Amino acid sequence: MSKPKGFEKPTGFRDYTPHVVSKLRMIERNVLECMERWGYRQIITPTIEYYDTVGVASSTSDRKLFKLLNSRGTTLVLRSDLTAPIARVVSSMLKDEKLPLRLSYHANVFRSIEEEAGREAEFFQTGVELVGDDSPEADAEVVALAIASLQAAGVSSFKIAMGHMGFLNGLLEEVIPGQTAEQEQLKEGLLGRDYVGYRQSIEALHLEPGQKQRLEAILRLRGGKEICTHAGELSSSPEAAKSIAHLCAVFEVLEAYGVSEHVLIDLTMIGDFSYYTGMTFEGYAAELGSPVCSGGRYDNLLQQFGRALPATGFALKTNRIIDGVHGITIEEKKSVRIEYSPEHRAEALAEAARLRSIGQNVITTLLTDQGEVKASGASADPDEQVIIYGSPKGGL
Repeated sequence: MSKPKGFEKPTGFRDYTPHVVSKLRMIERNVLECMERWGYRQIITPTIEYYDTVGVASSTSDRKLFKLLNSRGTTLVLRSDLTAPIARVVSSMLKDEKLPLRLSYHANVFRSIEEEAGREAEFFQTGVELVGDDSPEADAEVVALAIASLQAAGVSSFKIAMGHMGFLNGLLEEVIPGQTAEQEQLKEGLLGRDYVGYRQSIEALHLEPGQKQRLEAILRLRGGKEICTHAGELSSSPEAAKSIAHLCAVFEVLEAYGVSEHVLIDLTMIGDFSYYTGMTFEGYAAELGSPVCSGGRYDNLLQQFGRALPATGFALKTNRIIDGVHGITIEEKKSVRIEYSPEHRAEALAEAARLRSIGQNVITTLLTDQGEVKASGASADPDEQVIIYGSPKGGL
């Protein structure tokens, strides 16, 4: 195997140039400030976690995990999401805090499957977890906050598609009871938005016409509040009925928030993590076909850490917003350039310190004996303010 060249880096990882970093930091700052205004406190967890705890609880498959061994031979993982690490902290260090807990975060996560798919193996997420409240109000809060966060990130045109795991589970168990493998295959088709494959899987089941029609009808359950009525007509399962009642209560709260125009009910929506148990959602920007945020309810995750609590949350896919959404504009702050000769160094640097203390960006450069700045490529920007202290012959 050939040795990598000095400028190469591992596949799936990227460098962030100053302009991109400026966009990332602006999004991070604006979104976290938005979340703070909603009562969410920021938390930071380690980049590396134990495989046997957070790695397993995250429900990220082994092939998506970056694994490594410490000096004692214990298997560690680079975190693949933030929800499982936060569940660990909530169940330990925050176990005596009053519920519900509202926590926010911004961090990098790692998934090796992204590398295999030609996408990024390391990317940033900004999100929240609301722990200890299983009500429709809590689910509506995280959806409404996701909308506010997307707006704070500069995403002006988007839609939130909202579904419920319980409805699909109830319908499938009603139509093809006990056929776990077949149910999972149908879910895989919906998760991948492979509706042709979903219909083919239905055909392979050799169902009665009525059963087949009910499974196919779920593909048409996308729209506004009227979907609640249509879904109720499709399934009499108690689990499905309870799920639809919850989802429609969430929609009513979103109407009270005044954000329901951004939301559609989509009962083909299922979360891409196995720990989702209830309402799930994804946000799509007008410029992109892939989601810019996703979230949902995961009431069973915390019990893996010994604390059975309901929880819901979401994460913005910050990299996709940086690369594909054009609502964020970076206002380049002009610098002042102070050029000085050696005998005027003290007063020039004092002036630079004064200007920086009031928020001005200042670049300082030393004049050579020929009256040129002593720095490679240090010619002044045409729009830059230049202050000169001294000259090769002395004087101001």
